[in-house]
Amino acid sequence: MELIRKNIHIDRTKCKAGTQIAMEDDINITDSRPDVYQLVQEQGEIILDEIRAVSDHVYVKGKLRFTVLYLSDDDVRRPASMEGSLPFEEQVYMEGVAPTDGISVKKELEDLSVGMINSRKLSVQALVSLNLYVEELYDEEAAVELAGSEPVEVCTKTVDLASLAIQKKDIFRIREEIELPGGYPNILEIFWMDCRLMDVQMGLMDGRLSVQGQIQLFFLYEGEGEGRPVAWYETNLPFSGLLDCQGLKERMAEDIVCGIGHKEVEVKADSDGEERLVSLEVVLDLDMKIYEEEQAEILFDVYGVTKEIEAVSEMGKLKQLLMKNTGKSRLTSRFKVADGLPQIQQICHSECSIQLAEVRIVEEGLRITGAAAVRSLYASMDEEIPYDSIAGTIPFSYVLEIPGITPECTYRLETSPSELTVTPVDAGEVDVKLTVTFCGIVFSHYEQPMIRDIRISEPDPEKLASLPGIVAYIAREGDSLWDIGKKYYVPVSQIREINELSTDEIRPGEKLLIVKGAI
Repeated sequence: MELIRKNIHIDRTKCKAGTQIAMEDDINITDSRPDVYQLVQEQGEIILDEIRAVSDHVYVKGKLRFTVLYLSDDDVRRPASMEGSLPFEEQVYMEGVAPTDGISVKKELEDLSVGMINSRKLSVQALVSLNLYVEELYDEEAAVELAGSEPVEVCTKTVDLASLAIQKKDIFRIREEIELPGGYPNILEIFWMDCRLMDVQMGLMDGRLSVQGQIQLFFLYEGEGEGRPVAWYETNLPFSGLLDCQGLKERMAEDIVCGIGHKEVEVKADSDGEERLVSLEVVLDLDMKIYEEEQAEILFDVYGVTKEIEAVSEMGKLKQLLMKNTGKSRLTSRFKVADGLPQIQQICHSECSIQLAEVRIVEEGLRITGAAAVRSLYASMDEEIPYDSIAGTIPFSYVLEIPGITPECTYRLETSPSELTVTPVDAGEVDVKLTVTFCGIVFSHYEQPMIRDIRISEPDPEKLASLPGIVAYIAREGDSLWDIGKKYYVPVSQIREINELSTDEIRPGEKLLIVKGAI
């Protein structure tokens, strides 16, 4: 007899580790940039140059690239900016990692602060967190059928599975060209830029993946004309497109991490030769996992009618998609301009980042606590300090409902801000409103006895001789036709037919006639 098997592709985390890197350095203003009068705002981006695994350790090399917006120390206090970077090298202990493993890294800039030492030197401090993990794919062999000529009874069980159908990395390119509307001056130099992903959605189609969302672009620039006016421009650029994905089916479940991998901005001349076009190219990195949910019939037990047939089983580890859910929380607050800072004339641009403090599995789902960090660049009423920023945090606690979740479940959570509005209440206070979206995918893991082999032997003559040819059997609590048939070496279908049963269900106290070899 031969077991017919089915391979179930399952992914799991092999090993993981985390580290925090504190960086601090004094940075000189480059000679081409003006002196600093006052700092306005800073932003940073983590660049990983090398990730290399050795036995039980991972070597990470990269840099923090930062940009500082400041007011220059001249008569007009014009905005200016400078860029710099802080390199880092870290060796992270990661038990179980091997040189051949592919390392995935989730990077986060937890804190960046820039202070002014003097007009030509800045103090930069930063805290970077890196979460490293290795994921592996393994095949769980499930016996689904038994082939052979030997009379045998087979019991199957339906199991819910989430098998990994597709795992790959891909990119999605976005190219846009923005023309400044009339009334805006031509561009001489861009001081400051913010480019963010908004409302990204993935759609599964047969053989293709649809990607859509928005790019929010803001830039503060020096304009052409008398007095070199300072201007700013902000726009939301919708994008959509399709990616070929062999094997993808509409009914599958996606778990896709999307982020900006590369962006490039270039100022170009329009048809009249004026610098009014902004060319934007953004490359989105997609880390794709696509799961196929299915119910599979696997062999649960077997027994022989004429011979002793033993199923050799061991525990297998299976995975199923418990739920993918999205929730939203509306946050509101008011921020005041700090004492000594200039009053607000107009909000130029606002941005928000989500800082998670804890994600915990509770009875109702995932309890998420953290804060929304909001910062707004504004034009002030003070000619001495024409631009400044106001910032604050809004704490939140939210439960993303996941019925049936247990502490053994695994999950991945994405948080993103949207619908951010910052409105001046007066010259010294702003009203902040935003929505935080939580998207979680949760898997449950369970063990299931899996038949690995079948052993066939001649039945024990003494045991067969002790079994009567006809038995009047009274069902007891917990009995099943399968257990009774296995005990007396009688097919389940024969018991049903003799006792005129339409189903396999029996009740305690029910009388059954068992006839050995009747059919």
